[in-house]
Amino acid sequence: MPGVTGIGGVFFKSEDPKALQDWYTHVLGVEPTGEGYTVFRWGGPGDTGSTVWSLFPADTDHLGPAEHRWMINYRVDDLEGLLTKLRSHGVTVDEETMEDENGRFGWCWDPEGNRVELWEPAPGR
Repeated sequence: MPGVTGIGGVFFKSEDPKALQDWYTHVLGVEPTGEGYTVFRWGGPGDTGSTVWSLFPADTDHLGPAEHRWMINYRVDDLEGLLTKLRSHGVTVDEETMEDENGRFGWCWDPEGNRVELWEPAPGR
């Protein structure tokens, strides 16, 4: 039966896409392509899986009504280390973290108030 196998794309609105992309590049290492979006490739050689990450201008209706904004979940390899780095950059970080069978979770907010979820997967996830 056909079904979802991963995240195909992450798209959200920004008041200043260039400045926000610069923040994501500098603080989180999300490097854009020459076209201005990022492609994360998953798997090993020969795999074709990927996730697209892209910003849209705030006045776009491509994503629906103006009030639609999204929280994004990013997979990370060292949650505590990243939270420390974010704090050193002056990023607002939620003091609480959560752990369950899936792994550890933390949250921060980007400069435009978008809540960002950070996930360090449990072994084998």
